[in-house]
Amino acid sequence: MNIGIIGLEKSGKTTIFNALTGAAIPLDTFNEGKTEPNIAQVDVPDERVEVLTEMYKPKKTVYGKIEFNDFIGLKSADTGKGLFTSQSMALIKNSDALALILRNFSHESLNAAMYPPDPLKDMEIIRSELVLSDLVIIEKRLERITKDLSRGRSTPLLLKEQGVLEKINTLLSEGNPINLENLNSEEQKLISGFRFLTLKPLFVILNSDEQSYGNNPELIKTIEETSHIIEFAGNFEMELTTLEPEEAAEFIKDMGITESARKRLIAFAFDLLGYMSFYTVGEDEVRAWTINKGDTALIAAGTIHTDLAKGFIRAECFNYADLVELGNEKEVKKNGKWRLEGKEYIVRDGDILNIRFNV
Repeated sequence: MNIGIIGLEKSGKTTIFNALTGAAIPLDTFNEGKTEPNIAQVDVPDERVEVLTEMYKPKKTVYGKIEFNDFIGLKSADTGKGLFTSQSMALIKNSDALALILRNFSHESLNAAMYPPDPLKDMEIIRSELVLSDLVIIEKRLERITKDLSRGRSTPLLLKEQGVLEKINTLLSEGNPINLENLNSEEQKLISGFRFLTLKPLFVILNSDEQSYGNNPELIKTIEETSHIIEFAGNFEMELTTLEPEEAAEFIKDMGITESARKRLIAFAFDLLGYMSFYTVGEDEVRAWTINKGDTALIAAGTIHTDLAKGFIRAECFNYADLVELGNEKEVKKNGKWRLEGKEYIVRDGDILNIRFNV
């Protein structure tokens, strides 16, 4: 999973990035001329992996991974320059989802240089930039299609592509993001290669200070009308990463936060993106794997290794919940909870798989 962190300059993106990854990136890094994103990969917190490790005593334990990319901030007074350079655009397009950071903290120098915190205004600026980015891509492609048609290179597929792009162009020109519900399956397939930004799952991180954290119900309610949102106390969460676990737990309790930022965001993102985990277990390794809800055993096999998908025969399958309830694999089999499934089997969250295959 790859989440791109975007937002206006000085919104606290790098603060959030540090809080999520445990990194210690200087907060003025981008001001010093850096243009490439800050990138870090972290383990996905998973209590089931811990339990499985205790049961199997493997030589190696591997958690699921999530990557965060902290992109250079968009200048609100110079919209479009900074966030959407050709280099950052290519990377942003590769993100599975976008986390939009909104400044909800007051700072005297920031207020003077820009304006007091206005999350709704900032959200509109960024959303407009995402729409504009997709519009530019569509307009360039439509120009090329028009040239091809004028040169007699018309094909049924090209005409269908032109039709769906014109439909999307109208939607975006009205300031609206692309909506797959307005497109049939064939149209969705035709545009899949463009990786439009407004098609990416987007959620908002409201970056509040310690004084305002937890006191923004109306603002959150308004944002929830158009976006999924989670509130962070960015500076507070970043400071937690420097503390010992016991000390950090006390501070979290005092703030009324039930879990760390990393755990809350990853759980939030998993739910939003429709991800789930399955596991492979044994004496050598316990490992968590991430797939989409609704994926088949064949896709799960390919996630482990392409050779497993190519030579797929059957998937030995049982679920984590049954294993914990019954105590061991022997009891799982004895109670009829161990199964052989085919390539079309829809994997469930918490399934433990062993793929039978031919080389």
